[in-house]
Amino acid sequence: MNIVIVDYGMGNIKSVVSALKYTGAKNIIVSSDYNKLLSADKLILPGVGAFGQAMLSIKEKNIDKHLQEIVLHKKTPIMGICLGMQLLGSSSTEDGINEGLGFVDGVVRKFSIKNIRVPHVGFNQVKINENSKLYEGFPDEADFYFTHSYRMTSDKSIIQSMCTYENDFVASFEFENIVGTQFHPELSQYNGLNLFKNFLKKF
Repeated sequence: MNIVIVDYGMGNIKSVVSALKYTGAKNIIVSSDYNKLLSADKLILPGVGAFGQAMLSIKEKNIDKHLQEIVLHKKTPIMGICLGMQLLGSSSTEDGINEGLGFVDGVVRKFSIKNIRVPHVGFNQVKINENSKLYEGFPDEADFYFTHSYRMTSDKSIIQSMCTYENDFVASFEFENIVGTQFHPELSQYNGLNLFKNFLKKF
């Protein structure tokens, strides 16, 4: 199995590679090259940083067009992590209105409630959607590590598993071959490793 981590210049790539290796995964490639992306059996889109800057880098490298072909038409499974999950959505209000890749209907906005600390940092429970494949074998609620100031909401049917930080937001989604996690599996210890295993096996 070829696992390709999409390299657009922003992301916690070393930690993701280490976690994947710990699960027993082999043939892990880090690249933005079209042919390498095309060769993937599974894609991972990591992300740490600002939404607008990330989309600018993705477009400059033509990664948006590559992923549209490979993910939407070839149906290669992809997992977006943190900012990577947000980029899979339709838009973000970070630094103005910025369009995302548009692979799922999800809008990203900043936490706006005055009585909570932003960014949201630390382990928090995820309320698992009963139709989820990503969490098969997990208890009803499991802890994962979050660090983010913006959160996604969606009115669409994308198998959302939720987290509550004053209000509910999308902790993860599963839509056909497209998966996103707002939390960092690579920083979530045992639960995160098992989540990676499920993505590699079930999508």
